[in-house]
Order: sequence, then C-alpha cells, then structure tokens
Amino acid sequence: MTDTPTKQEIQSKNDNVPEAMPVEQKKNNRNDRKRNRRGDSKNLERDSDWQERVVQIRRVSKTVKGGKKMSFRAIVVVGNEKGQVGVGVGKAGDVIGAVRKGVSDGKKNLVRVPLTPNNSIPTLSKGRDGAANVLIRPAAPGTGVIAGGSIRTVLELAGIKNVLAKRLGSKTPLNNARAAMVALSQLRTHKSASRERGISLEQLYS
Repeated sequence: MTDTPTKQEIQSKNDNVPEAMPVEQKKNNRNDRKRNRRGDSKNLERDSDWQERVVQIRRVSKTVKGGKKMSFRAIVVVGNEKGQVGVGVGKAGDVIGAVRKGVSDGKKNLVRVPLTPNNSIPTLSKGRDGAANVLIRPAAPGTGVIAGGSIRTVLELAGIKNVLAKRLGSKTPLNNARAAMVALSQLRTHKSASRERGISLEQLYS
C-alpha cells in the first residue's frame, strides 16, 4: 500500500511555502529601486536653495562650410546665498537649452566665499580676467551692495549684503563676472591667514 499524506502534513507544507507578493507591493519596490539608482546628487540639488539668474543672452554665429550656423549664448550666475556662487556659459540652438547648459556649467565651477557675521567679506580683494579689473572691499552694516552689472548679480547670489565694488576695466559682462569670481576665490579669513603664517591672531592684528 502506498502511504497517503495526511491532512496535517499537507497543511504544514502549505505553511512553509512563501506567499505570493501582491502586485501593488511589487510596483512600489520597483519605484524605490529606480529612485535609489538616480543617486544622491540630484536629491541634494533639489533640497538645496539654488538660485539662477541670467546675466546676458546673445545670438552668435559660427561660420561653417555651408554658411553661418546661428546659436544662442547665455551667461548664468548660480548661487545659494550662503557663500557658494558660480558663473556658467551655455551655448545651444535655443534659449532654454543654452540657459540649462549655463546652469550646469555654473554648478561645476562653484566658489566658496567666507562671509563675516555682518554678511560682508573679510578683506579687500582684486580680481582680473582678460581686460576686466574688479575691486571688492568690505563695508559697514547697512551699506548694501554697491555694485553694478554682472558683478552685482555675483555678489548677491553669494550672500554678500554689505560690500563696495568697482569696475576698473572692460565693460564686458562675462569678463566682469569672471573677474569678480577670481576676487572672491582669493578671499581668506584672518584665522586661515594666521594659521598659514604660523602666528597668532594678536600678532596678525598688531
């Protein structure tokens, strides 16, 4: 005689078999995996308070074999008003594409600016790019941003609220913005300067 399984054995086997996952739960798991694949960089960019300002949009042309190829060039300043700012240039066949490229280029070339408690800069600084010369110096609280053109945009998006700036050379917006970036990148706090020289803050001020 063949041994027939009892009801208890059949029930125990069914209990050991894993239950099928519902369709909705599978979809949720797939969505979670896709979100994780995107990486943390995009999430950080969304969470951070980045601001974008277009300084200039120009229609430019490139001479090729068949004639002239027209495109748009956009100068964009990107900053979070917390000490980080960048200048980017984008070129595309349409304005929206040029601005998008300029924003991505600006985020690749960010500069961290040391800010004082009064939202100013610690010391005087000069920057040069091409024929453009920019002078930036700290100001007392309540002065505001005394600057013009693309320099003002760079200083505002960097989070500086009390500063004096002067354009000493070319009037080109791109060169002035880059010269302002050079001046901001050269800024150092008094603590970092004393640490590099190997002296105390009292000796630095004396």
